[in-house]
Amino acid sequence: MRKSSGARPPAVVEPDSTHVDAHSHARRARKQAVTEVRRSLVLEAARSAFIELGLEGASLREIAKRAGYTPGAIYSYFASKEEVYGALLGESLERLNERVSAAEPAPVLSRSAAARRLALQAAVRAQATAFFDFYRDSPRDLDLGFYLFHGMQPRGLTPALNQQLNARLHDALAPVQAGLVALGWGDAEARCEVAALFAHIVGLLLLSHTGRIRMFHQEPRALFERYLEALMARAAQPRSGKVAGVAAKRP
Repeated sequence: MRKSSGARPPAVVEPDSTHVDAHSHARRARKQAVTEVRRSLVLEAARSAFIELGLEGASLREIAKRAGYTPGAIYSYFASKEEVYGALLGESLERLNERVSAAEPAPVLSRSAAARRLALQAAVRAQATAFFDFYRDSPRDLDLGFYLFHGMQPRGLTPALNQQLNARLHDALAPVQAGLVALGWGDAEARCEVAALFAHIVGLLLLSHTGRIRMFHQEPRALFERYLEALMARAAQPRSGKVAGVAAKRP
């Protein structure tokens, strides 16, 4: 009978759960980063395709070609070209909202009603100008908003996505509307003024980006500022109601 040497079997080393979790997290982070890069490439390819060919003329095959992928690979990120368009426009509207929000001035602590009114007017002017400047400086973002119009009828988006995108566009105009209400205007009157402001901005930008503004020998920014001055003059007229605050908050 062989005597036992007394040596113990090697201990089984359990993996460090903390190390495993960190490794798994790093792997997921790398995978997510790669996914975001590829998705960005698809969106950039789609942007150029939509600009050159329009929504109806640009196919997923064309978008995939420009991105350097197969059409099947595109479906890993988007179900349709309309969904690609929605992602592009949604990202554009987020940047628009950030631009408008950044234009909101700091609250004025003065107790003077005149100072608060002047501050409100300055806030409305700054936020409306931020909206105008965003599209003036980024004509390709303006183009995105008009791809789906053919024969004056919107096409391509589902009602839910269309409602979602319209809501974000309204969010960018809401601070101006809230500012007008704070200046003493009624909700209906403020909505009417914001609709007129939006129409004026879009009209000027279309004339500017198509070059048609030259036939009037006018400069679009000067015309916009002229419109704002007229809006502020109307806002300065006495109205019933109190100035509720300085910062134009979203409703």
